[in-house]
Amino acid sequence: MSTSIHRGRSRLSFVLVIAFIAVLLGVFWQRTQGFADHSLQLDDSEHVLLVEPGDGFNSVLAKVRKLGISQGNDLEWKALASLLHVAGRLQVGEYAVDAGMTPRELLLRLGRGEVIQRKFTIVEGWNFRQVRAALQVDAHLVDEIEKLGDSEVMDKLGRKGLHPEGRFLPETYVFTRGAGELSILGRAADAMDTALAKAWESRDKDLPLKSPDEMLTLASIVEKETGLASERPQIAGVFVRRLRIGMRLQTDPTVIYGIGSAYDGNIRKADLERDTPYNTYLRFGLPPTPIAMPGQAALDAAAHPTDGDALYFVAQGNGGHHFSADLAEHNAAVRKYQLKR
Repeated sequence: MSTSIHRGRSRLSFVLVIAFIAVLLGVFWQRTQGFADHSLQLDDSEHVLLVEPGDGFNSVLAKVRKLGISQGNDLEWKALASLLHVAGRLQVGEYAVDAGMTPRELLLRLGRGEVIQRKFTIVEGWNFRQVRAALQVDAHLVDEIEKLGDSEVMDKLGRKGLHPEGRFLPETYVFTRGAGELSILGRAADAMDTALAKAWESRDKDLPLKSPDEMLTLASIVEKETGLASERPQIAGVFVRRLRIGMRLQTDPTVIYGIGSAYDGNIRKADLERDTPYNTYLRFGLPPTPIAMPGQAALDAAAHPTDGDALYFVAQGNGGHHFSADLAEHNAAVRKYQLKR
């Protein structure tokens, strides 16, 4: 009889212990779920969490605390990470931690590798000197080219002996932490190769251009001559007609490029009379290299210039140009739009 009573009490104690544990687990589950979906207590400034190679969950949690996040105890964070199957698969990179985000959202972001996507933009019409300067001031890119000359940069990109001007397509390039300057330039160079090849393949077949490189040079001049996309085919048409009849291009942007970093914003008579390889007032044909980075629209314009008889154009002062078929009309337009100003 006593043995039966003892067994009954043991079973009751076991059931009570299990019930107590279940209650504790239920309370802990409720606390964890409440903690998981409660917004992080942060200000509205930018907060970045950096997960580095070798970081375990404890290290990452310590970095979370350094951001000023005090809510939830370590056990709750670890339990939630385990429930979400995140603890063992944290991915390296920079993560944005935003006010209003919950612990659940943060941990899922870490598990999915939703790292910050940085952006670098090459602007249409920039020259290579400007591209280099922009790369140098971007604090998120690893410095790789500061001590390299232009030819050394091209060597690193596998383009030995190629002049860098015009060879990088103006676009916005997305990158993540750890990316180097050469990776951006390499992608931009590949993009330009592709865009130029397509433009050359689709070009009007009667163009006075002997190679894709000449098309790139023409496109760079078109890019610098107008900021209006609608005008680019017309500008290209003027230069194509001049090339056909052996007329000098006489375009200021090439002269400016020949002046280089000494250009102070003004073209003087002495500049127009100074013979450089890029002075199209003195030399016939295209300059020896592109003078800037042409965008897709300028490439398309060089491939498909507008037909017509215009051989001249002059800025009207409103961003557009007046096009003329003969010198008399052009001189009248110069008097109207330029000399009066």
